[in-house]
This record gives sequence, C-alpha cells and structure tokens, in this order.
Amino acid sequence: MDYLEFALTVSPADPGLEIAQAALSTLPFDTFTMDDGVLRAYIPQESFSQEDFDGLFLWDLEGFQISYQVTKIPQRNWNEEWEKNFSPIEVEGQATIRAPFHPAPASGMDILIEPRMSFGTGHHQTTYMMVAHVLDTDCAGKDVCDMGCGTGVLAIAAAKKGAKNVLAADIDSWAYENAKDNVAANACPQIRVVQGGAEVLGEQTFDLFLANINRNILLRYMADYARAVRPGGFLVMSGFYTPDNAAIEQEAAKHGFTQVKALEKDRWSALKFRKD
Repeated sequence: MDYLEFALTVSPADPGLEIAQAALSTLPFDTFTMDDGVLRAYIPQESFSQEDFDGLFLWDLEGFQISYQVTKIPQRNWNEEWEKNFSPIEVEGQATIRAPFHPAPASGMDILIEPRMSFGTGHHQTTYMMVAHVLDTDCAGKDVCDMGCGTGVLAIAAAKKGAKNVLAADIDSWAYENAKDNVAANACPQIRVVQGGAEVLGEQTFDLFLANINRNILLRYMADYARAVRPGGFLVMSGFYTPDNAAIEQEAAKHGFTQVKALEKDRWSALKFRKD
C-alpha cells in the first residue's frame, strides 16, 4: 500500500499546527508526526480525495499562513532497513526484542522479530509502551486480541506471558504474512493470525484487547473493541499523542471503561483501561 505524506507548515505554529491536525483528522489520514515545527500527515493514496482535501475548513482560517508539500511514500523493505540500522531493544529490563542475527539475551523474555514491510520492532515509542503494558499485565491462561498486529510483537509478548489463546489481526497483507512468520519463529502455536480489521472479531470476547493503531481508527471502532472485552478485562491502546488522551478517554468511558494506567514517551501516549 503506497502512502502520501503531507508536510505542513503553519504560521503562527501555536495553535496553528494543532488546528491543522484536527482538520486533517476528519479525513482518512491515519498517522501524524510533528518535528521541528512541521506537521507530517500520512494517508493511503487510494483513500485520498483532492476534493475533500480542498474542502477542509483549514483553508478558510483567517490569521494563519499555511503551506504544504506532498510526497509519495511507496512500500519499503523495512527488513533491509532494519538490518542496516537495528540494535536489540530492551523493554523495562524484562524483555528483549531482537532480530534472528542478534545473540539471545542471557535472561528475560526473548522476542524474535523480522519486520519486513510491517510496523512493530519496539523502536517506536508506541510499540515500546504497548509491550511494557503487556509485561505489566497478568496474561496467564487469558484470551488476548492484538488488533492491527503489524509484526505480531504484542501478540508474541502476550503468548510468552502465558496467554492461552491469542488472535492477531491486521488489514495489511504484508503485515499478515510477516506476523505469521514471526509467530512461527517464536514457537507460539496459541496465536492465530488473520487478515482483516474489526469485522474479524465476530462474537469473540477477550480478557485483554491490544490496539496500537491511530487516533482516528481507535475512535471509529471503539464500540467494536469494547464489545469484545469481557467484564473486568482490559483494553490497551496507543498510536496517538498525549493531547489526544481526552478524546480517547471520553470515548472509552462511554463504553464502560475506567483508565487504570497511562504511559507517555516523547509526547506519545499508551492508555490502559479496565471494563467495569
């Protein structure tokens, strides 16, 4: 799947950049980053509508100067990039995420990951925090769902924490194939990998539901995720910035969830909720 990257500069930047992100969030942009005063927004090329983009209220704002550049981002061979630059990641002193060509750790959980064209090596702040949440959760004998699994790293961590059954799902075909291979490499037969989104849940319910996706998708499918969590179970989400916490918390509360733990890393957030 090819993406379009929109790099926006807004003057004045405060609160212009946050207003710009709010406007773009009404369209199928699924990832945002903000570096050195530039807002970068990513959207699948097949989902982009120039008419909808031109119709955003953003362009009618008074008192702001806005410019942007568009770059096409093709699928990349993340495995090749990873082998060039990757070093093992240690999470909370309890787990090591490494490639097969790295030596095994002397102790702790050992997770083998080859990302290929999928997301989830532990280097990104959201993946690191989600793994930390899994490590902090009693998974023994539990049923777990990893929605938007990417490489399958969260599903694998849950399985190695003793989960009885794990469903790992991703809409992307590359992620689906990659997750299957990583699950096999980690000898986790209790993980079932499927291709698809919330529709694959059916009537299944889980003790722990993991979703490291993005703000828009989380809000859009919160009702589906909530239905799939058993009473007393946990919903753990990331893929959004700390200013988005209020919107995530509000939507989760509508479906009977109470926040029990929050992690933050470089303005990224990962929230854990318990179903009442």
